[in-house]
Amino acid sequence: MEMKIGLHLRQKQQLVMTPKLQQALKLLQMPAIELQQMLKQEIMENPLLEEVEDFLEVQEEEDRQQEAETAKADGKDGDDKEETIDWGEYFQDGFEIGYGLGEEMQEEFFERVPIAKRSFNDQLVGQLRIATDDQRTLDIGDYIIGSLDESGYLTCELEEVAATFDISVDEVQRVLSIIQTFDPSGVGARNLQECLLIQLGTRGLQDSLAAKIIKDHFNDFKQKKYLEIGKKLKIPVQEIQNQCKTISSLDPKPGLEIMAGDPQYVIPDLVVEKVDDKYVIYLNDKNIPRLRISHAYQEELLKDNKDDGGKATREFIQSRLKSARWLIQTIEQRRRTMVKVMECIVEKQHEFFEKGTAFLRPLTLQQVASEINMHESTVSRVTTNKYVQTPRGVFELKFFFSSSLGTQDGSEISAKSAKDRIRRIIEAENAHNPLSDQRIADMLKSGGLNIARRTVAKYREQLNILPARMRKEY
Repeated sequence: MEMKIGLHLRQKQQLVMTPKLQQALKLLQMPAIELQQMLKQEIMENPLLEEVEDFLEVQEEEDRQQEAETAKADGKDGDDKEETIDWGEYFQDGFEIGYGLGEEMQEEFFERVPIAKRSFNDQLVGQLRIATDDQRTLDIGDYIIGSLDESGYLTCELEEVAATFDISVDEVQRVLSIIQTFDPSGVGARNLQECLLIQLGTRGLQDSLAAKIIKDHFNDFKQKKYLEIGKKLKIPVQEIQNQCKTISSLDPKPGLEIMAGDPQYVIPDLVVEKVDDKYVIYLNDKNIPRLRISHAYQEELLKDNKDDGGKATREFIQSRLKSARWLIQTIEQRRRTMVKVMECIVEKQHEFFEKGTAFLRPLTLQQVASEINMHESTVSRVTTNKYVQTPRGVFELKFFFSSSLGTQDGSEISAKSAKDRIRRIIEAENAHNPLSDQRIADMLKSGGLNIARRTVAKYREQLNILPARMRKEY
């Protein structure tokens, strides 16, 4: 085989991701709240983009009323002759906005001032300042509090703290014992076992049977081996189970409730409402800025400036004008695409909207893409991180897509529908004799659903349901 270097000319076609195409795909994948922030940033950067404000519409209405009053004062009767429509003005005001068609009632909201919140460390340090005024104890306590993780557990060894302050481990233990009395109960523990014992002590149960189970039979408790614990303690298993229920009411991660930030509220991107016998889909975009191209720069483009300064200005305005038009067209395309995808989902999952999760049908991205003549990746971007508000609640768009399971009559059902069946079967079982995974699979097969035991076990774990041995009550 001869190897040599040569120069060849070849022509081929390939897809090139232009900056405009990248921007369009990025906008398509954005949820409503991110799109709102992005458009406000674009308005600040591009002078040819302007937001349609309420006062503009009010000013136009006042001008029309003033013209009507002037015409009436001049003896003109507008009711006796046909109103003249300026179609140029209509198209200019109606279509250059780009989206947000139709008049919408704007509500005025007053911004709520957020309440300042103290951090988890600040709360503990404040309690430490109340508990003692000894400076050395305060320094050691600050170090220990700074070493707590988000769950409230101590992440460093006592020897490390002792070496840092050149003191004994007993002195560090004394300060740690003070911190372990703080609220929330259980903070400052070094492991789960100690955390539960601290909380039992706070309730005055330090010498109870529950505390003894945690101290001496913690591994059996974690595996819910109540029979073995009862045999070792020579106590009826029913009493062991009652004590374990008390232990289960404790908080294994006391710091999370305070460490966690403010809750993130879901803002639906789409809304589905039932009107008569039909489902109506529309975008929840009333908080998204309505854009139009500013008319203030039209005069500048019409000027015949031949000097270098005027030419540079025209080129700048023209480049910004193209960018603004592309953005408006992309937003409008995004609206149409999202509504089209949701209409297809509602059509395919009509039984779900009528009857509930048990009637959810198997659906894939490829099926929707083929139905609306789009690429599968486009449908994937539309359904990513987006939510829809329906008469049955708020769902992520990905919720409506799932794999299929075969039935004995040859039809198919959704995997989510199978999970719902498993959940309802377990909820209705006898707690003293819980159903095994094989028994649940047999019940589903008798109901016409072909499913294996291992599939039942997988779905049960995804539903965060314990196996039969750990669900048993005595």
